[in-house]
Amino acid sequence: MGRKEKRQKNKKNRWWKITLLVVGLFVLIGGGYLISFYMNVKDTVNNDLHESVTAIDNDVTKEKMASNSPLNILLLGVDERENDRGRSDTMIVLTLDPSNERMQMVSIPRDTRTEIIGHGTVDKINHSYAFGGSNMSVDTVENFLDIEIDYYVRVNMEGLQQLVDSVNGVSVTNTLAFTNGSYEFPEGEQELDGREALAYVRMRKDDPQGDVGRNERQRQVIEGVISKGASFSGVSKINEILSVLGENVSTNMDFSDMSVMVTDYRGARKDIETYQITGEGTTIDGIWYLQVPDEEVQKTHDLIEDFANGI
Repeated sequence: MGRKEKRQKNKKNRWWKITLLVVGLFVLIGGGYLISFYMNVKDTVNNDLHESVTAIDNDVTKEKMASNSPLNILLLGVDERENDRGRSDTMIVLTLDPSNERMQMVSIPRDTRTEIIGHGTVDKINHSYAFGGSNMSVDTVENFLDIEIDYYVRVNMEGLQQLVDSVNGVSVTNTLAFTNGSYEFPEGEQELDGREALAYVRMRKDDPQGDVGRNERQRQVIEGVISKGASFSGVSKINEILSVLGENVSTNMDFSDMSVMVTDYRGARKDIETYQITGEGTTIDGIWYLQVPDEEVQKTHDLIEDFANGI
């Protein structure tokens, strides 16, 4: 029985790309440091980052990887506070097409109204994480778009600040001048440190596009981290990057999965396409939702499936 029948549900990718590309850098280093670095990465991935979910059939995923088939990765950006699991403010389906060396990032607005699989309610899609963590988020996104998720990557948004700093900042091109707290962001290209990047991606209320604009800023920072993480300048900060990832990231990938991606999937960063799911705002029982029409859901499903099929 496939996952679709038995389902009842963790970038600029991004995150995993940094890890994978950093892992790839160890070939540039020789001797005892090579061995030490390799073991540090392996231990970080398998001990600190790895977290399985029942919603994903790892055997099926590994078969797809073995044949270099396209993969769907769910990126979850969550605000986790002490004694509070938080909600997933960022939900992106990242599709990797290794044959055509490209990737696609589909952003799902956090207020999207849909069935929360495993909870028995219809609610905002980002509440799936609050109710059931990464597992329920995977199940809910799979049901909403009628797709299969192969991996998830969950990142604590507080850790995004540290991650940006660990790669010495990122470059973005801002299309909307705005102020968020004590930070001012003029239009045009600019360099952001960790605190600035966090303020940049969190602004939503003053953006006329709402979540659409916010998600675009999040994708910019994600792509910026990929670019910096893949550069040679990151070599001297490998241990710092690993430390940040170990404290703020969880995924069902293990070290062997990442090793395959280093060799077989890294070319996907050459061509990045993006899409933002759209809908109409509506208020139900005093709560605001984004109602996504069935036609838009089908369009997004087809977009992901066609991309994976090389269309």
